[in-house]
Amino acid sequence: MQINEVPLAPDNQLFRIQLGGTTYTLRIIWRDAAGWIMDVQDSGGAPLLSGVPLVTGLNLLEQYPQLGINGALVVVTDNGAPVEPTKTNLGTYSHLIFIQG
Repeated sequence: MQINEVPLAPDNQLFRIQLGGTTYTLRIIWRDAAGWIMDVQDSGGAPLLSGVPLVTGLNLLEQYPQLGINGALVVVTDNGAPVEPTKTNLGTYSHLIFIQG
């Protein structure tokens, strides 16, 4: 099993990343009451997932097996408490990790 942290900061961001050997574009945006939301695009920019909330302790990809991403994206916190990422602690206290294998 391989575990890698997806580098995030408490700011809206758009970046390319390899997950399970395939390149994707992730967009992470703050939506006030909805919190942090993730969109996933393929390498050509076509949307694959839109509006996935970054909630702690769940495999964010579990309900999307059709994507074929070999792994899990999970939000964790430094102390293990199931607290959702806030506008100011994403990437510092709350982390997005990719677990492959």
